[in-house]
Amino acid sequence: MATPRMTLPTQLVLRALLAEADREQYGGELGAAAGLPSGTIHPILARLEGVGWLTSRWEEIDPRAEGRPARRYYQLTPDGLELARAALARAYSASARPAWLRPQGEQS
Repeated sequence: MATPRMTLPTQLVLRALLAEADREQYGGELGAAAGLPSGTIHPILARLEGVGWLTSRWEEIDPRAEGRPARRYYQLTPDGLELARAALARAYSASARPAWLRPQGEQS
């Protein structure tokens, strides 16, 4: 399974997903929890789904009756749950190391 780049926004999205890993969350809710706008969060969610860390589904509603568009709900897969935890642990430990101890080319 591929690993997405662990940018700070990706880490924020993973933290939001892990905070309530036992339930599906929709994009707007994840964006609010991560403090990121829709234009940032949705490409990250698409990348995470593309590498198999997430599953998603469209809400089954009548948008006219509800007065809003259907929401797309996301949830970490069992593998994605473990991979997200491990990736965040690596990212946090890497950012805690002084720059002179990081492998050449690694950024915080």
